[in-house]
Amino acid sequence: MRRRSLKILLAGTASDSHTWNLVYLQLFMEEQGHRVTGLGPCVPDDLLVAACAEPRPELVVVSSVNGHGYRDGLSAVRALRSAGIQVPVVVGGKLGVAGRADPAQRALLLDAGCTAVLDDGDVEALRAFTATLAAAPAPTAPRAVA
Repeated sequence: MRRRSLKILLAGTASDSHTWNLVYLQLFMEEQGHRVTGLGPCVPDDLLVAACAEPRPELVVVSSVNGHGYRDGLSAVRALRSAGIQVPVVVGGKLGVAGRADPAQRALLLDAGCTAVLDDGDVEALRAFTATLAAAPAPTAPRAVA
């Protein structure tokens, strides 16, 4: 089965100034054949929403390594969903200051509209997620009615 190339929007969370994770993820996803637009670190929610306007990405990936990913990711996905943006959203990385997964925080992210929440360093889960998405038919734009 032939997989299509996804248009992916990659961003760091609002409070995370780290860049090495974003560089790695962009290279990783481009190696899989996807087209990645990187917004960089410290991306406020309004910039993330605006970047999804046109051309609309097929996937938004939000990465954090500073330990505030649960809080910042929740704010980001709520902003996207409030703006009516319904593309899949993946939040991943070191999401909590405790350094381990928090099932309650993960549930909040999923309830708010995250499609997937990935643990720190789980690039195989990201590879599997993007492969599944790329194997699905491309979304179609709504048609104008005359």
